Amino acid sequence: MILHRFAAALLAYFVIAGVHAQSTSTDTLTKTPAPQSHSSSKWYEKISLKGYAQFRYNRLAETNPDLHCDQCDKGIGKNQGFEFRRARLAFSGNPHDRLYMYIQFDYSVDASSTNKHFLQLRDAYFDYSFDKKKEIRVRFGQSKVPFGFENLQSSSQRLPFDRDDALNSGTPNERDIGAYLMFAPEKKRELFKHLAEDGLKGTGDYGVVTFGVYNGQSANKPELNDNLHALARVSYPFRIGNQIMEPGIQAYSGQFTIAKDQLSTGVKAKENLTYTDRRAALSFVLYPQPFGIQAEYNVGDSPTFDTESDSIRVKKLHRGYITACFTTKIQSTFLTPYVRYQVYEGGKKHETDARHYDLNETEIGIEWQVIKSLELTLAYAISHRRYNDFKTDYDEKGDMLRLQLQVNY
Repeated sequence: MILHRFAAALLAYFVIAGVHAQSTSTDTLTKTPAPQSHSSSKWYEKISLKGYAQFRYNRLAETNPDLHCDQCDKGIGKNQGFEFRRARLAFSGNPHDRLYMYIQFDYSVDASSTNKHFLQLRDAYFDYSFDKKKEIRVRFGQSKVPFGFENLQSSSQRLPFDRDDALNSGTPNERDIGAYLMFAPEKKRELFKHLAEDGLKGTGDYGVVTFGVYNGQSANKPELNDNLHALARVSYPFRIGNQIMEPGIQAYSGQFTIAKDQLSTGVKAKENLTYTDRRAALSFVLYPQPFGIQAEYNVGDSPTFDTESDSIRVKKLHRGYITACFTTKIQSTFLTPYVRYQVYEGGKKHETDARHYDLNETEIGIEWQVIKSLELTLAYAISHRRYNDFKTDYDEKGDMLRLQLQVNY
């Protein structure tokens, strides 16, 4: 309830600050506004429309069809073939100079194991800026939770086929409904834009300093308790000579409620199914000019299946990943070979019985940007995934060669 009061106070501050900003901006206006030009376009005529689609096949040189990954690509493993991993369409624009809107849909969502290609809302958020430079703004709606660097990278920018298990298990689908207060100086905002738009695999502008609250059950899921998750993040990009680095630190804390349909019959759990859920993570990025490194590590406490007691308890989690890459230009095309090594030990709160995982995986690949609108990625994965829930003791090793064709539009 304290977080709910904090959220209400935060929202009240945003409204008061916005009214004050609008009132002070009208001081310089004359009593009779100038007539509008009939040739001036309306804001909805300036809406930007963009997206991308990823077409995959994961079963080349597959050594174990029983290897799968519930958190990442459902197209891994037996009885799978060609698939659309993602197919996105996003609308964005400025209804007002200080108000920005972003709405994104995915039209390749699986409604069930036998029904594919449904339309689902991914993002629907609005940014209100308190100043003309847009250095201080509030974001409200469904958006990515500012936890981790790779979580915030668009899948159209990321080199590895899927996000890492360690940090992504804290914010599955990367999104939730909430409100965030973000601050970034004008020069840092310009740098964030450069890193995202000029082939350097940046995240875009999520603020240098960010505070916020969100439901905590993930995107398109109902809230199941009376507590909000609270989050804080600092991420600071800077130049050293010709290189650009971005260290970051972030943390969140809240209460997570396990949905009843995620429980096996017979598993022991708290009566209210609500558990402490908190993490802290460090991030470091050396942007590829031409050599790049990206690394993250997190620790925390999360609901986790305990094999000794056949119960769900709050247990420790840790580990992360490191990715190295090298970008080179050959004539008018770009080649980026990369390698990522990831490890994770801990629970996954959104899976059956909050499964306990212990995994180790290496991915070696190369991305070829044929033209700006077309990319081809080939990657070889060497994976060992183990997990336990009340009914399952899963332990599988396997290798596979994966192919992805990405179209940007």
